[in-house]
Order: sequence, then C-alpha cells, then structure tokens
Amino acid sequence: MEHPDLAGVRKLYEGFIAAWNRRDARAMAERFRKNGLQIGFDGSTATGPDEIFGHLDPIFKDHKTATYVAKVREVRPLGQDTALLTAITGLVPPGRTDVSPATNAHQTLIAVRENGVWGIELFQNTPAQFHGRPELVNAMTAELQKLLTD
Repeated sequence: MEHPDLAGVRKLYEGFIAAWNRRDARAMAERFRKNGLQIGFDGSTATGPDEIFGHLDPIFKDHKTATYVAKVREVRPLGQDTALLTAITGLVPPGRTDVSPATNAHQTLIAVRENGVWGIELFQNTPAQFHGRPELVNAMTAELQKLLTD
C-alpha cells in the first residue's frame, strides 16, 4: 500500500495525464514548479510553467493529439518532501481504439512538496522501443491495452 503522503504525487501525475487528454496546456503547465523541467518524447525541453505552456499550447492548437493510457509503476520517497514516480504509457491515436506501440514510453516524474503542495520538478517522457526486443514492446503494449478494457 502506498504511503499516504505519496498519494498526492500519484494525484499530481494523474491530473497531468488527464490535462493532456483534455488538451489543456495551462492545466499541465500549472502542475510544474517555478523551475520545473519537462523533457518531451522527442527530446525537447522546457523550463517553468510559462515556457512549458508555450511549448504545449501550439501542440494542442495545431495537432489532433492522441490520448494517453498510463499505468503507474512506482511512487517512492526520495526525501521527506521529494518523491519519484515512474509509469508506462501508450497513446491511442485519434479515431482509433488501440494503443500504438510506436509511442510507448517510460515516464519519470520527480515531485517536490512545498507548503503542503506537490509540484513537478522534472517530467521526462522516454520512448520505450526496446530496439531488437519486439517481445518487450508487445508485452508493454498488451499491458497498456488491457487498461482500456478493464
């Protein structure tokens, strides 16, 4: 069972993913701390809520974005007010009902709590292509796809 202090970290992440799925760049950016860093799937970086909003807003305005399916693997403390969350994710492209293996990713979030409020200090979205190991891609895709039917 997850420590009660860490439930806020899971909620922070789930809200972040929900904001993506609503195409709400402002709600995503507001979850970051003043100097929070976002490292995107393509390696792009943005720092702080304003820059992160400026990066995300055109994505939602100019593209039909896919919907995230996410599964938290672990939330663990790194200190009294710092925690690490790891998750696996997949994306369901617009008009489809299945996870696209090409966009599977590992997501890492470091959260810091200040004045009782958790905020994102680092969010990294790393492709999970497991080069030369298609069985790992297939297993991850199946695990994520199962979340859509549960």
